[in-house]
Amino acid sequence: MPGDCTELPQSFAGDCGGHLESVVELYTTTNHSGIFSTLFVPVWFLGTLGIAIFLPQRRTPKAFIRFGICTAVMLIYYMLFDLHATFDMAHQQCESEPTEAERNNNLHDCDFSGSVLDYVRVAIQKIGKHQKIAKNTDISLSLSLSLSLSAMEGSSNRVEARSYWRWSKKDFFPEESFKNWGAYRSALSQTCPRLKDRLLDRSDDSYELDVLRLQSENDMKRCLTWWDLMWIGFGAVVGTGIFVLTGQEARNDAGPSIVLSYAAAGLSALLSVFCYAEFAVEIPVAGGSFSYLRVELGDFAAFIAAGNILLESLVGAAGLARSWTSYFATLCNLDPNSLRIHAHGLAEGFNFLDPIAVVVLITCSTIAMVGTQITSRLNWITSVFSVVVILFVIIAGSVHADASNLLPFFPFGIHGTFKAAAVVYWAYTGFDMVATLAEETKNPPKDIPLGLVGSMSIITVMYCVMALVLCMMQRYSELDVNAAYSIAFASVGMKWAKYLVALGALKGMTTGLLVGSLGQGRYTTQIARAHMIPPAFALVHPKTGTPIYATLLVTICSACIAFFSSLDVLATVSSISTLFIFMLMAVALLVRRYYAKDITPKPDLFKLLGFLSVIIGSSIGLTVYWSSETSGWIGYAISVPLWFLGTLGIAIFLPQRRTPKVWGVPLVPWLPSLSIAMNLFLMGSLGYQAFIRFGICTAVMLIYYLFFGLHATFDVAHDQYKSEPTKVEKKSNVGVAGS
Repeated sequence: MPGDCTELPQSFAGDCGGHLESVVELYTTTNHSGIFSTLFVPVWFLGTLGIAIFLPQRRTPKAFIRFGICTAVMLIYYMLFDLHATFDMAHQQCESEPTEAERNNNLHDCDFSGSVLDYVRVAIQKIGKHQKIAKNTDISLSLSLSLSLSAMEGSSNRVEARSYWRWSKKDFFPEESFKNWGAYRSALSQTCPRLKDRLLDRSDDSYELDVLRLQSENDMKRCLTWWDLMWIGFGAVVGTGIFVLTGQEARNDAGPSIVLSYAAAGLSALLSVFCYAEFAVEIPVAGGSFSYLRVELGDFAAFIAAGNILLESLVGAAGLARSWTSYFATLCNLDPNSLRIHAHGLAEGFNFLDPIAVVVLITCSTIAMVGTQITSRLNWITSVFSVVVILFVIIAGSVHADASNLLPFFPFGIHGTFKAAAVVYWAYTGFDMVATLAEETKNPPKDIPLGLVGSMSIITVMYCVMALVLCMMQRYSELDVNAAYSIAFASVGMKWAKYLVALGALKGMTTGLLVGSLGQGRYTTQIARAHMIPPAFALVHPKTGTPIYATLLVTICSACIAFFSSLDVLATVSSISTLFIFMLMAVALLVRRYYAKDITPKPDLFKLLGFLSVIIGSSIGLTVYWSSETSGWIGYAISVPLWFLGTLGIAIFLPQRRTPKVWGVPLVPWLPSLSIAMNLFLMGSLGYQAFIRFGICTAVMLIYYLFFGLHATFDVAHDQYKSEPTKVEKKSNVGVAGS
């Protein structure tokens, strides 16, 4: 029958031999379902009947012989017919042409991918018109089905898979707005309505978990346990913060009270860890805070966070790499800047060029690109050496401690203590890298809370003890700002110890760079999946299971920054970005607990917004009053009670619309509200230069968003992301976007 997909399979199209002529004749005059009913069903019946009649239910040699004969009959039938028929169907060797009616209805079975995709799209449009499905749900469902079926098309219809290494324009700018200059000008003319659309748009859990992941084409490998995450957290955090920033901030801002600076920063970080752990358990994707904020605070807020995440990643990696150079020079009995190139023509803070930092960054990133499990194993094996060094510092330092060095405890006042806390907060930022590995964790509900909370609790205590030992070994005014621990041991006569400490610091910084490369690549991958940066950076390599493009992007940019910028410049920029993101995370957690779309009534939504405004406003007021160094208590008497009343209002007047399924933050809303206040307070403790740099960076991000990110995400959200069919697809008429 022409146009019917029930014709003879390819394996039976020719002369099959005399003993099969009757079978072929029967097959050519019968439809496809008929041949199965006339041949397969009787053979199945005879085989089953043979077992029932000739085989008693006991183990005897005769029974096995009869069983073998019946099985042999079935195997003969399978080898002569069924094997070839099913093979042809599996490899789509049914080559009949569709009838005109089938072309009109797009339901031809052999042209599965294009027809079913068009059929589903038409069905969604009809359902959307008659059932009035919510806009976001319709878009999410449509895009999910489109991407899923596109993936099916790619695997079943393309003759050869695309190479991972791609450089074409459509790989980096596939959206409709960037198709040509005319389309781009048209998109720019619609900037205002598109911005309004994006400001109000929110993602959802299933979209982040299922739909966006298809953009990477290959899945990341689930290979990490809570043990791996614990050591990854340790390797990511223990580095620049304790070995470099301790001496820098103790000498310049806090003195011996640097111990309290680490305690305050650690408490704030631990509150943020609770928020990250709950989100990572509920939404275990590679994007970390970017994905969490996109779900709860919307697309625009997520972009601002994404920009700061990338800034933090770039600056953090650059700072670690420069610290590596300083400690390596100390290990070689050289001045910390002796291995850098002094460029007299550049501005202060940017005039010591560091080629060694560039080499270290590229080396660590290369290891991270090879594989996640390899990097994890290397990290926790080598971290054992860091533990030995830390124990040595604590024990040997305590032996040579002098309590008189702790006086005066607040040489720069309490303001200096909190200013230092805002800077050393950078020492805790590695923990958010653990959350980005949720997509590669075997059991996220169990492994992530153990890995995050466990590692951060241990690290907080360890930091405070190490800072105390350092300040007791050497007077704060004599501490070296680049290699504090090494020089401190040399000052008490243990010159040989500085080599052990420097080696331990080098190892800690190296593992920090390794883990940082893992996390930064995953952040960038999820941001690219959302098309806020070119989607080519979302691709995961099929063999390594790692996002090589994303890792290369972060590495190259970090290397450029590390080559020029000094450590103090990097620390202030990174700290304010980190604190800002952690504050948004606490806000997002409160929104997640107390607001559910289409469920929460509008009065409750307005109450939540009002209470959040009171909490944030009172926290900012407290910070401004503190930073102004105004004498008196009136500012605290107003701001603190307002913060308390705002938090109490949420606790009393708003029911929780969502409860964690496995693990959640305790004492909600009090702990998230406290996290908001502490992060804003620490932000206010930084100097005005940090805010100027933060403002400049944010302005650059907004310009980028208005000219690129806004239009790319708008196209994706409104199903205007249309890929062109390949040459093979055009020949086969299975191009989705072009058909």
